[in-house]
Parts: sequence; C-alpha cells; structure tokens
Amino acid sequence: MSFHIASPWWLLLLLVLPVQVYWHFRGGVSQYGALRFPNAGFLRRTSPTFRARLRHSVLALQLLGELVLIIALARPQSGRVEQRITSEGVDIVLALDVSGSMRAFDLGNRERIEASKEVTEEFINGRVSDRIGMVVFAGQSFTQCPLTVDYGILKNLLRRVSICMDGTIPDGTAIGMAIATAANRLRRSAAKSKVIVLLTDGSNNAGIIDPITAAQAAARVGIRIHTIGVGVEGRAPIRIHDPFFGDRVEFIENSLNEEVLREIARITGGEFFRATSKRALERIYLDISRMEQTKVETLEIPRYTDLAFTYLLIPLGVAFLLLQFALGHTLFRTLP
Repeated sequence: MSFHIASPWWLLLLLVLPVQVYWHFRGGVSQYGALRFPNAGFLRRTSPTFRARLRHSVLALQLLGELVLIIALARPQSGRVEQRITSEGVDIVLALDVSGSMRAFDLGNRERIEASKEVTEEFINGRVSDRIGMVVFAGQSFTQCPLTVDYGILKNLLRRVSICMDGTIPDGTAIGMAIATAANRLRRSAAKSKVIVLLTDGSNNAGIIDPITAAQAAARVGIRIHTIGVGVEGRAPIRIHDPFFGDRVEFIENSLNEEVLREIARITGGEFFRATSKRALERIYLDISRMEQTKVETLEIPRYTDLAFTYLLIPLGVAFLLLQFALGHTLFRTLP
C-alpha cells in the first residue's frame, strides 16, 4: 500500500496562506478599521475583551477552509503499483549421457555423472521462466522429463538419474538418438528460442540415427544445440563393481569424438565446450545460461483510488469559509 497525490500542483496554493497571515498582522490597513484618538494612553490601560481576543478566529477559519479545499483539490489517493511481467522464454532440453563410462571419476575426484548432475541442477536454479525438459541416453534414449516450468519436479527426476538407469536401457552412446528424442520434444514448441544442451563423454556407437543427420534435422526446425564433452584427456580411472572379486579401480581410454560434437554445434548454430574438471563444467553452464538469456519485460500499472475522506474535504472546507463569512459580517463585523 502506498500514498499518492493525483494533482500535486494544487499544493502550490499553500504558499499563499503564510502571505495572508503576514498581510493580516503586518501589512496593509487593518481589515478591522481604525479610529483616531488625540491620546491613546487610556486604551493601553484597558484589557481586551473576550470578543477582541477571538477576532483572529475569523482569519483562522478562513485559512483552515482554504487549507482543506487545497488538499481536496490535490486529491490524495492510496493504492499500489501492480507489475505485469511478460517474457519471451527459452525452451531447453537437457540431454544427459548415462552410459557406463560416465562412472569415471576424473572431474575433481567425482564421477562424471554425479558432477554433471550437480552442475546441471545449478543451471536449472539459474533459470526463471523457461520450460526445461530432460532426455537421458546410453545405448538408447528416452525422455526423463517433458518440458516443464515446475523446476522442483525436474530436479527430483534429475537426482534419480543413474548409470544406464539401473539396467533400464542398454549401455552404449546413442548420440544421434538423443538428439532426435530431444528435438522431437522441441519440434512443436512456439518458443522464440529452442535449445538442446547435449552432454556426453563418448562417441556415437549405438542407435539407428547418425548424429550429423539428427543435427541437420534439428537445424531445419530452428533448434540450436550446444555440445559439451566431459572427461580428461587420455586415460581416466573408473570403479568396477565385481560381485566375485570385489570393487576395484581400472583405467579406461577417453573415447570422446570432439570432431562430431563440434560439427553438431556448427550445423545448428550452437557452441562446443570441453570440460576436463567440475569447475570448467560450471563455467560452461554459466556461459550457456548467459547466451540463452530470457527476455523479460516488466510493465508497472498504478492502481490508485481517492481516499475516502477526500470527498468530505470539499463540503468541510466550504463550511469553514461560510462560517468565517458569517462571523465576519455579524459578531466580528468591523467598522468601515
């Protein structure tokens, strides 16, 4: 709730009030007239009557009436300013690799899958009004979450993501299928900007769709793809869970195909990024978030109404002036 003056220029008339007071007491000829006496000494010895003491009340009533009318003309109001926010949102599908190699722990001694999930959640937290969906892929791909603005549900589903979805999908890296599944979610989108963020640590070795063919099809429907390759150069450690010989650590060779990921990004107008640490991955997602800014416009609409007592001020002010006029011409009438 806020206070507002609809016609503040009327308040300039308040400057006239002190001038009236000055003129009454100091300036001009007294409105109460004057009598000439040869000697005014005896007048000093007389005490003013009650009527004489109240003669200034006529001026007070006039000033009060004028003050009330000026305030009424200025129209004090109360209300609030409403904000209407309109945005040109971005539709984003996060395509996350959940193949077996994502268990390699070379991103700050964290498994690739866990580090990727944490940074992806931070990316989601940084969005405001975008619709975001998620596709997971290994040897096959499927939609983990359709496009939504309910980020709570999206993050809960992200936290449930696991390597090969605990046997739900076969191992492998079907990049082409992942692009096709994500693009299918965005194909009918009316958003001004449609984006896929593809994160993987391998090369396409599964699925029936070639990654380049899928990227070309996505580009034709206005989809931009940012690709992220994760993992260190060379060999990376990975934990092997063996029910017979116990858990052990082995090393796997990096199979990331940077050339294909760069080409996917180039075809669709996106960017390719390389993440060899969790901090680098955080910077990449921050860069993507800055590139895919949502245009938000805020329209402020004032909603003010005249205060209830405003409608009483005009008759009150007129009443004060009528009373001043009546007293000035009866009880406090002056000699001409």
